[in-house]
Parts: sequence; structure tokens; C-alpha cells
Amino acid sequence: MKTLTISIATAFLLLGCSTTKISPGSANDRQALENTSIGIRTSFAKGDVPAILSYHHPEVVKALGYKTFLNGRSAVEADLKGTLEKFALTFAENKVESLLINGNTATEISLFTIEGKPHDGSKPFLFKGRAMVVYVRYKNSPSGWASIREVIQPSTE
Repeated sequence: MKTLTISIATAFLLLGCSTTKISPGSANDRQALENTSIGIRTSFAKGDVPAILSYHHPEVVKALGYKTFLNGRSAVEADLKGTLEKFALTFAENKVESLLINGNTATEISLFTIEGKPHDGSKPFLFKGRAMVVYVRYKNSPSGWASIREVIQPSTE
């Protein structure tokens, strides 16, 4: 009986983990989320901090690394200004691996590559990683969606 219970529990676990990797949501939601991503990446390329922030909820929390935890839009703004004063950043890659849309919340996991060009003329660099971003519907965002939680996992390759 114990073996049967373990087998059933394992089957439920495997079934739960094998769900589709992209929840379709509505076409409008998928397009609005894509527009959010494009807007953020375009704003980074321009170094436009107010535009970047317009896609972030006021209560956004970002864990950009083990020692970098930003709580609130003002913390994100200060970090962005400091970073963009030193570097021009362009997204060279943004590949959505998983998208789950559930009502007024969407969770996206993406692989990304950012090309950084130091303003002091130093050697350009690539920063690669994986990001998990949670979006919520937010009427003040240009796309109707805003980032509220983000965790970055830097590549170790």
C-alpha cells in the first residue's frame, strides 16, 4: 500500500510539473505584455529612466543579484540612474521561456543578454542571465502592465 501511495503521489507531481510552459491568456494580454517588454528594452537602449520607470509599479521589488535588493520605484530609479551614468545598456537577447497569465497577474521567465558599453571608453561586456518577472495590470503603465517583482539569476557560464 505504501508503494502505491508513493506511486500515485509521484504521478500527481509529474503531471503537475508537465503543464504547458506558456499559458495563452488573451491575444490582447499577450500583445500588451510583449509591448511592455519592448518598451522597457527600448527605454534602456535610450537611457530613458522615466520611460523605464513608467513600466514599473510603485511597489516594485527587484533582486538583481545576491547583494542587490531594491524595494520601491525610488530605489529602482536611484539604481538605474547610477548604472546608466556609467554604462549604455542594450538588450542583445530576450527569449521568453515561460509565460503564465492568470487574471490580473502574469509571470514571465526569460533568458537575456545585455550588452554594456562603459561611457569611459572601457571594453564593452555582455551580461547574461535568466529573469523571472511578475507583472500586474496597472492603468498608469503605457501598456497596462507593470513589473512588480523581479529576480535575476546571472549566468555562470
